Amino acid sequence: MRESSIIKRHGDEHIMAYRVMDIIVIIVSILTTSYLYTGTWDIYYVLATCIALVSYSVMAELLGVYNPSFTSSLRQTLAPVLLSWLCAVGFVLVLSFGFKITEHFSRVTLSIWFVSTPILFVLYRFVAKKTRSISRENCYTQKTIIIGATHSGLALAKEIETNKDHGLQLVGVFDDRSQKRLSEEKNELKVKGSINDALKMAKERNFRHVYVALPMAASGRIKEVVNYFADSTARVYIVPDFFTFDLIQSRWRNVGSVPTLSIHDTPFYGMSTFVKRLEDIIVSSLILLMISPVLLFVALGVKLSSSGPIIFKQDRYGIDGKKIKVWKFRSMRVMDNGAEVKQATKGDPRVTKFGAFIRRTSLDELPQFINVLQGRMSIVGPRPHAVSHNEEYRQIVDKYMLRHKVKPGITGWAQINGYRGETDTLDKMEKRVEYDLNYIRGWSLWWDVKIIFLTIFKGFIGKTAY
Repeated sequence: MRESSIIKRHGDEHIMAYRVMDIIVIIVSILTTSYLYTGTWDIYYVLATCIALVSYSVMAELLGVYNPSFTSSLRQTLAPVLLSWLCAVGFVLVLSFGFKITEHFSRVTLSIWFVSTPILFVLYRFVAKKTRSISRENCYTQKTIIIGATHSGLALAKEIETNKDHGLQLVGVFDDRSQKRLSEEKNELKVKGSINDALKMAKERNFRHVYVALPMAASGRIKEVVNYFADSTARVYIVPDFFTFDLIQSRWRNVGSVPTLSIHDTPFYGMSTFVKRLEDIIVSSLILLMISPVLLFVALGVKLSSSGPIIFKQDRYGIDGKKIKVWKFRSMRVMDNGAEVKQATKGDPRVTKFGAFIRRTSLDELPQFINVLQGRMSIVGPRPHAVSHNEEYRQIVDKYMLRHKVKPGITGWAQINGYRGETDTLDKMEKRVEYDLNYIRGWSLWWDVKIIFLTIFKGFIGKTAY
């Protein structure tokens, strides 16, 4: 059985250059500093360089440093580049101390190497971005048309008009619908003519890029446009609608000789499963070590605030919809765990004073790091809901159960974007599910790291937790 991505993302022509430049920077930096300050280059420095190269390259791939969307934005690239190098430095130091070879290194040399390398990473990326911007501005002659005044066509037109770094000149948008009809449909695009007008103009003018943003239902018209431009030198692109984009990002596998396409699937398969589990074990172990005094303080506070158990265990749905026990510090007075579970609301009389404090600061959720070590939960993922809430919302919220394609998390993309605590309206739950599904579709290790850091600053304390 074979499994793969159905369509590969078009590689940015500069990605390989970035990879090579990063390797050159690491090597040149250590060579220069070692010769300047010690005049030596022995086997130990070679070993340190190899460790740094391998660990940086692996972390850079995992954190998406060479993702085309990251390389186009210096600000987006900065954090994963620095974090990748920090991990590389950590590996060099840990292995050096572990094998007791630190005496063979100059502290000055290593310090300068550790500091100068990320500076050079950022500096050459800044120069490369400026050079590319200037080059594109000077070559701003790539005439572009968009066929189809759809939502995706509108988004593309706005991007081309506002971001000149793309080096595209929008000639116009073409659609068979009249401007009056588009206005009635509240479409902001100004149409230059019909699709036939675009085909006629193509004979007179040399379009460099043609973006076809027609809905997939118009497959006949799309084929006609694509076939027409096959007799030209224009680069033709299909701008997918949301459903088609999901298909493009899907994986296919062969069942024997029969190809099948996964529409609803988990992002964790192969190496990504190992990476996600390793992330959970390392992060939860480190956090539990750091917060052990806090755990004791909260446990004591719960015990003194009201009678009952310190830990509250409640059924939740885990991965694949299987029931799991999720642990929390008890924040309410003891009550029966019946079939119907009412969400805590502002001023809820069931919540103790100390319970209100630990709920507002999310301290009640700290025992869930133990759930992560047990393998029931992840550090990052959709927040688990009570079983009764699941049964209620799966009936009224589209794609609700797709949240269970991954393990539930202590924090998640929805919580970072303000959808935590009470979901007192259907709209709030729909938005929470939307953010959860976006996370599942686009998971990456770097996204997890981003969510974890954002949680520290804005995710734990919130006005919506009662």
